[in-house]
Amino acid sequence: MDLDSTESTVPKRGESLRETIKTVVYAVLIALVIRTVAYEPFNIPSGSMLPTLLIGDYVFVAKFPYGYSRHSLPLSPPVFDGRIVEDPVERGDIAVFKLPKDNATDYIKRIIGLPGDRIQVIDGVLHINDAPVKREQVEDFVQPEVRGMYHRVRQYRETLPDGRSYLTLDLQPRSMADNTNVYVVPAGHYFAMGDNRDDSTDSRFLAHVGFIPAENLVGRADVIFFSVNGDTRFWQVWKWPWAIRFRRLFDTLG
Repeated sequence: MDLDSTESTVPKRGESLRETIKTVVYAVLIALVIRTVAYEPFNIPSGSMLPTLLIGDYVFVAKFPYGYSRHSLPLSPPVFDGRIVEDPVERGDIAVFKLPKDNATDYIKRIIGLPGDRIQVIDGVLHINDAPVKREQVEDFVQPEVRGMYHRVRQYRETLPDGRSYLTLDLQPRSMADNTNVYVVPAGHYFAMGDNRDDSTDSRFLAHVGFIPAENLVGRADVIFFSVNGDTRFWQVWKWPWAIRFRRLFDTLG
């Protein structure tokens, strides 16, 4: 038996470690490329997009529909200004964007106003370019609370001028944002609102959010790929059998 030839087929410990490191580095690079140019996962931490998105939903955000800006990259490095390969945003898209006030905090809202639009809310009814958006009341949204109690909230189906339709909530009949001034969306900017109209800090509040520069768009939320109740974290695998909202898995977002 040729012992020398047998030993030569066994990789040395140093070579094995180098191969493992190379594999990990390649995997990280591939993940970064996918995250930058294709899809990035986000979780929903608040109820501002109820009933469309629930606390505990995890969504894939597509990077390519709007083109790319520095905010498409991890940590938003200032490598270039504006957007490249830019495509227009469609009214009604659910978009993730960097808060203009700090260019760092991720927000997710629905794009309501496009550049040049006139946006106003009158008695809780959204108006786009001085015309009221169709709004019809549907069955109440039932929201779970503590100790097995439930809270019913008025729910409306809102239909945009192009026919795109979605549900919104109205927690109070006369909230502070049910009547607003007219917002004229500047060129190169967008106007975003949460579907939970009385519990959303959005473009209606100019000092906090205001108009969204096109450069600040991260991407479009396309699908819910995972969902657990608000008391469970993604990594708490032992709770999944009772916490996963199976009916929401792979729901597409319009």
